[in-house]
Amino acid sequence: MVKGQSGRLRSLQVGKPAVYQWGGKEFATGMGKLPAAGKLLLTFEGYAEDGQADRIHHGGRDKAVCVYAYEHYAYWEKELGQSLVYAAFGENVTMEGLTEQDVCIGDVYRMGEALVQVSQPRQPCYKLGHKYNRTDMPLLVQTTGYTGYYFRVLEEGCTAPGDAVLLVERSPAGITVAEANRIKYTAKDDQAEAARLLAVPGLSDSWRESLAKRLS
Repeated sequence: MVKGQSGRLRSLQVGKPAVYQWGGKEFATGMGKLPAAGKLLLTFEGYAEDGQADRIHHGGRDKAVCVYAYEHYAYWEKELGQSLVYAAFGENVTMEGLTEQDVCIGDVYRMGEALVQVSQPRQPCYKLGHKYNRTDMPLLVQTTGYTGYYFRVLEEGCTAPGDAVLLVERSPAGITVAEANRIKYTAKDDQAEAARLLAVPGLSDSWRESLAKRLS
């Protein structure tokens, strides 16, 4: 059951892409984000101080803000055997009080001055493996369901650490981010569930295209 109706922007992080080497390959990533001390303007494309190296799979209007739940940090500190600092998962917003079990695809929230909408779960990639030198890290994140999620921006405005994140409109479909992950990764042969998720107006274009291919 969906229970969360409000949360708090515990920490806000931004950063521009940098080039790294791992496994004999060179790649660029914007995962190396640093905490912001005060207010930042959130635009339809995200934070101006932020950036993504791969604009095909990250960023854009459907994925303007990457969110990760602070509640999962304790689990990962135990799993990884180390202390974690904010942006441990490359997120812009470390969110307190709104996990994947709490928010639904299409939900609208007031975050500081900005109005945002949940668009899709975050899909972990190999660059997260580089961050922790574990090739299995993306699969571990996917398996736990502790993926995080994305916001699109409906109204631009400033946000700051400590801002309240208040539910403005609950999606009538009521499909949580956790359920969306289950439909995507576990119930791959359940076309009825895929169609149910596809029918949610707030779903991102990239997930919409993937589910449409599944149904076809």
